[in-house]
This record gives sequence, C-alpha cells and structure tokens, in this order.
Amino acid sequence: MRFIEEVVVDEFLPTFRALLAADLRDRGLTQSEVADLLGISQSAVSKYVHGEVATNDRLASDDRVAELVARLGEGLSAGDVTPVQALVETEVLIRQLERGDLLARLHEEAFPPLSEYDGDFAVHDADSPVRTAERVLASVRRGLSRLENTSGFAGLIPAVGSNLVEALPDADGIDDVAAVPGRILDVKGRATVPGEPEFGVSEHVASLLLAARAGGSDARAALNVWCDESMVEAFTDVGLTAVEFDAEASVTTAVRTAIEEQPDADVVYQTGGFGIEPAAYLLAADAVAAVETARQLV
Repeated sequence: MRFIEEVVVDEFLPTFRALLAADLRDRGLTQSEVADLLGISQSAVSKYVHGEVATNDRLASDDRVAELVARLGEGLSAGDVTPVQALVETEVLIRQLERGDLLARLHEEAFPPLSEYDGDFAVHDADSPVRTAERVLASVRRGLSRLENTSGFAGLIPAVGSNLVEALPDADGIDDVAAVPGRILDVKGRATVPGEPEFGVSEHVASLLLAARAGGSDARAALNVWCDESMVEAFTDVGLTAVEFDAEASVTTAVRTAIEEQPDADVVYQTGGFGIEPAAYLLAADAVAAVETARQLV
C-alpha cells in the first residue's frame, strides 16, 4: 500500500517548499529569514534554492500551485501573511488537489488498484465511495466465508445456483451491487464459490434486490435459495415474514409490487411456473445477515 500522505510528503512538499523558498529569496530575504518563515533549517533552504532536492514537474507547473507560491511569497515577505495563515492556505490547496485532482492522480499512479474506482473522491474521506465499496465487498466476502462453512447449505442451492449480493447505500443499478461472478453451486454436497465478489456481475439476484428496494424494502442484501411448500412453512417457523410474488410476471415488477404490500418482508418467493423453477430470496441488512437467515433454514 502507498498512502496519499506519502505522495504529499514525497512529491508535494519538496516541490512547494523549493518554489516558495526560491520565491522568497528572489524577493530579497536571506536564507536565515526564509528558514524562520518556513520552519526549516538554513541548509534545507540552500538545498531547495539550489535545486538539490528532487521536485515534481507536474506540481511545479500547476497554475494553482504557482499562484499560491506567488501570493504567499509576497505576503510573507511583506509581513501581511503569517506562517500560520500560509500553512492553512497550503493545506486547503492540498485537500483540493487530493479530491479527484492532481494529487489523486499521482496517488493512483503510485498505487494502481485505486484506478479501478471512477469519480472525484478524497481517499481519506469517511464517506469516500472507495471506502463504501470496499466495505460492501468485505461484507460479501464475510458472508461467503460463513456460507461455505455452513453444513447443509448446499441442499438449499437451486438448480440454477445461488448468489449472495449486497448493494451500495444509494444503488440505482446492478453496477452498484456486489456479487459472486457466476453462481454458487452445489459441488458434491458442498457450496462452492467460483471467485471473489465484484460489482456488476449479478443480473438476476441484483435486479431482484433493487426491485425490492424500489418497493420500499430497507434490505441491502439478498441470497436466493431453493423453495417449495415445506420451505414456505419453514419461513414462518423461524419467524420470517414472507411474501409471494407472481412467477409468470416481470420479476422486477412483481417483486416491487409484493414489497409495496409488505415492505417489512424478510423473504420474497415464487412457487414456480411453466419452465420456471420455484425460488425464494432472503432479504437482509447485509450479506452476513442474509447468510445467517439461511443458516436458520438448514
């Protein structure tokens, strides 16, 4: 891992200090005065001014960096700007450059896995989409781990296979839903997961979850299992609220309608139709909770 703070320390700070030290020297300040203003040693000032410190050309040529250097250089040399104000102004620029801007791009180059995430974000933001997405993926991984270690779950897997999905908080399409690529299958009596969870790899179960959410469900996760009359009875026996939807109708429309009538449902199910295998979909707050529900039915 490489943190964005390392990029700031290794790339931004040497470049910014070199530019600002040179600007202040050009305005007639001594090395000692520059050192006092920047809070660094005179030898460091000398290295910055004489180009003995490696700098980043992309940062040095950025108009916003150049403008701030000139403004702070003028203010510090005239006494109109204090070192504290200079620090605050610089921190503001750093935060700006970190949010989907030049420092963010340098960070992606230093740590390529970040390039998988689109959009302007600050990686250290508590509400960062990267953090949210990684938490959803981690939740699905935990759920899959429990599922693989649940004796008897393979018996709940329908012929078409199962999938465990979890949506981002503001999901509006299947690309916002993490799931198993392919399906979870019963291989010799053991639930077998074919790969690591990803976003956008489940069409059926993800679409059903989104339809349930559109109908008013608070669920962010779903797991599909085999269903028959005995399973419907089992839902009631373990205290789950189940609602049936029309297997012959459009799944998304039918599920949405069913949830609108029973928004607190824990399970939506259909008992089959022509060429349609009966199935139930366990709805839960997250992937782990969906698996815990399934464990009650084993």
